[in-house]
Amino acid sequence: MAVPNHVGIIMDGNGRWAIGRDLARKEGHKKGANTCMDIIHTAIDQQVKVLSLYAFSTENWTRPADEVSSIISLLDLYLQTEILAFLKRGVKFVLLGDRSKLSAKTRFWLNNAEKLSVKNKGMKLQLAVNYGGKDDIIRGIKSLAAQQYDFSQINEQDLGGMLDGGDSPPVDLMIRTSGEKRLSNFMIWQCAYAEFYFTDTLWPDFTQAAFIEAINTFGLRDRRFGDSGGVS
Repeated sequence: MAVPNHVGIIMDGNGRWAIGRDLARKEGHKKGANTCMDIIHTAIDQQVKVLSLYAFSTENWTRPADEVSSIISLLDLYLQTEILAFLKRGVKFVLLGDRSKLSAKTRFWLNNAEKLSVKNKGMKLQLAVNYGGKDDIIRGIKSLAAQQYDFSQINEQDLGGMLDGGDSPPVDLMIRTSGEKRLSNFMIWQCAYAEFYFTDTLWPDFTQAAFIEAINTFGLRDRRFGDSGGVS
């Protein structure tokens, strides 16, 4: 059965998971972070080549300051405590998003993960932090402009190569938890022909078995990329 080369996940439902248990929202993010670690290792086991995780969007800054702080603190913690386990498994870490708005501390740990893993040949783990699909495209255009690019000759390859994770293949499978059915500004260019898998399960309850089920479902899809496949 076919395994998607590139899987994206919109990890949604941490807050609702906590509220449903009369817990603070930050407890949902903690549980969600543990789920994230399990799914990363499962993706490696399933021989996924690229895994892109939507950790924090450009719009998430509008959330209450204490919730934002708890999310970023968790990110810092896991970048310190889990990086060795990923290095041992050959993971190559890549940041997606505009890091300029992040604190010096967070930028340090993100840069550290990238530098330590730059030569690794295993699964590429793309973590989207302060990321938005529209912002990604705008920054890509600005990067071309800075190179005195001739925009009369613009094409998909040149612009796509300037986007975050530009050397990665397009997203094959996009998973979203919590019952919502939208991209929420995540990798909108890269998902042009992605297959979508939606589940009502809240992210903290999304198990390794559930991830494998999504992978298996992808293997049953008939992907024609605009071709009729002989069907009129």
